[in-house]
Amino acid sequence: MKTMRGLRNCSNDAVTLDLTVHPPPPPPLPPPAPSTVSSSTASTSLSFDEEETSESKIGRLISEHPVIIFTRFSSCCMCHVMKKLLSTVGVHPTVIEIDDGEIAYLAVEAAPVLFIGGTCVGGFESLVALHLSGQLIPRLVEVGALWA
Repeated sequence: MKTMRGLRNCSNDAVTLDLTVHPPPPPPLPPPAPSTVSSSTASTSLSFDEEETSESKIGRLISEHPVIIFTRFSSCCMCHVMKKLLSTVGVHPTVIEIDDGEIAYLAVEAAPVLFIGGTCVGGFESLVALHLSGQLIPRLVEVGALWA
């Protein structure tokens, strides 16, 4: 088999180019009219609890998001694989990066850790086991993270 100089081995992957002409985007909306609410009222409605502890923040995040992953590093390879598996079934989890000291609030020893519907699933191995047993998709549907 002859190879031509300067050519590299290439895969047989096909690339599809979208050559359709798209209309220009609509003009931006005008800025909203000034509010008649006093500044003291507006500031209290937008305030957040700065005194909230790490434990209560984590608890609140778990209850607010149907699928959430807590990880130590956003570049964690296991976290990436967990996100990839969930995205293949149509779910895009919330990912929160936490400090080593905050892991204790999750009642687990290591991160990343996955919560579905407020319940701790565990790490990567637990997610894969749930998927292979056929229980992952029904559970995601049950918590409203996936449409049936």
